[in-house]
Amino acid sequence: MMGFKDILVHVDDARSCPARLAAAVELARTFEAHLIGLHVRKRFEFPGVVAPGYGGELSRIHEDYTAEAAQTAQSLFDQAVRGSGLAVEWRDVLGDVIDTVALHARYADLVIVGQSDADTDDLGDDRHHLADHLVLDAGTPVLVIPFIGCPAGLGRKVLVAWNASREAKRAVGDAMPILEKSQSVKILVVNPRNGPSGHGDIAGADICLHLARHGVSAVCESLRAPDVSVGGMLLSRAADDGADLLVMGAYGRSRLRELVLGGATRHILYHMTIPVLLSH
Repeated sequence: MMGFKDILVHVDDARSCPARLAAAVELARTFEAHLIGLHVRKRFEFPGVVAPGYGGELSRIHEDYTAEAAQTAQSLFDQAVRGSGLAVEWRDVLGDVIDTVALHARYADLVIVGQSDADTDDLGDDRHHLADHLVLDAGTPVLVIPFIGCPAGLGRKVLVAWNASREAKRAVGDAMPILEKSQSVKILVVNPRNGPSGHGDIAGADICLHLARHGVSAVCESLRAPDVSVGGMLLSRAADDGADLLVMGAYGRSRLRELVLGGATRHILYHMTIPVLLSH
């Protein structure tokens, strides 16, 4: 399995950005990957009734604000990569945040973004919904870093959420470079199904065997908790096990900009306490 050759990280002026950058640098060094920092300056469209009288002045104010935010973002990126020895690239692009990051992510092996912080983020800002959209729109695995940050050593102890679905298999395949380097991998099956569309006689055994052929020694565990949300159970078990990364498939659909995420995916994105690698 080839490792990540190019990693894209979304960079902004949020207070959680340094933690996101630290994780990106760590992974890029682990895989000797080309690291791309992407900042997006959002276009500002004025209401028609405002533009004739104040459009010019408001446009200058907006440009000054975005230029300052871009400078702050680039300074954070430069500081994070200084002395790392990495091949790095800085991009400062004007456009829609979600569409622009998704487009650039399609030319990378992994995209890293931050979890939205409801206490500080503007709920009307596209950045608040960036992770939600990327997991369905980018076509690239998305690593979401909690706004509270994460300790060094990401990926040493991994919890994989498995339900024998297409999305779960895609997540395992996308995470394989990390799994192959990890010290501990656990496959967790919550409320396993039986039958042709289920898990076979022993839930999780077949995916563990598949990983073993890649040199990944994984253990499997299944549990039944029909009265507890799957997302809540995954986070609880990750905390109990001391996992530093959760790998899972993202369930849902995105059509005509209408975003519909599965319950477990949505719960994880809003309540995560460790980094989560999501694939769709």
